[in-house]
Amino acid sequence: MTRRKLEMKKIENTTARQVTFSKRRRGLFKKALELSTLCDADLALLVFSATGKLFDFSSPSMQQVIERRQNLHSKNLNKMDQPSLELQIDNSAKTLSSNETVERTHGMRQMIGEVLQRLNVEELQKLEELLEVGLSRVLNTKDERFLGEISALKRKEAQLMEDNQCLKQQMEKQLKIKIHAIEQGQSSESIINICSSSYPPQHQDNEDTSLKLGLPFP
Repeated sequence: MTRRKLEMKKIENTTARQVTFSKRRRGLFKKALELSTLCDADLALLVFSATGKLFDFSSPSMQQVIERRQNLHSKNLNKMDQPSLELQIDNSAKTLSSNETVERTHGMRQMIGEVLQRLNVEELQKLEELLEVGLSRVLNTKDERFLGEISALKRKEAQLMEDNQCLKQQMEKQLKIKIHAIEQGQSSESIINICSSSYPPQHQDNEDTSLKLGLPFP
């Protein structure tokens, strides 16, 4: 006969429930004793029956285990009341950051002419001087940017004028070659070959410009 597995639910029969309680309680206390002996552990067990009767087991004693639990609980409460160093540093950093943000926001509002009611004459004069210095820096930076853009445009203009002059010279040279060839009675194909051979190689930009002007290129 195999042992029937007990279903995990309340035993309705009072007598059977009391017998099971007594057996399981003795087994529980036996396991607690083994744990305490084998592992050198301090433990305490309190069990109340359905009738309200108290059963207990402790090692080494109930009083010592309870006092140890209370001491540990007090230490944990102290740790909770006193945050860790990392948490204190983090809170301090957040506070400083928040204060710095508030100060900067207040300063920016003063820069645009707000929240000036609490400033005295001396503070208003300092704010005016600060604004003048800032405005001067902005104007100087703007002028430097303008000068830089003008210089870049002038360099581009000079390059375009140089390219235009070069193209003009090439066109004049080809025109002279064509006139000379016509005067010599050469064919149109010969004139084209002479013009092509006399056209000097140029960089890509000049080739694109020559194509737009309808000029031959090698």
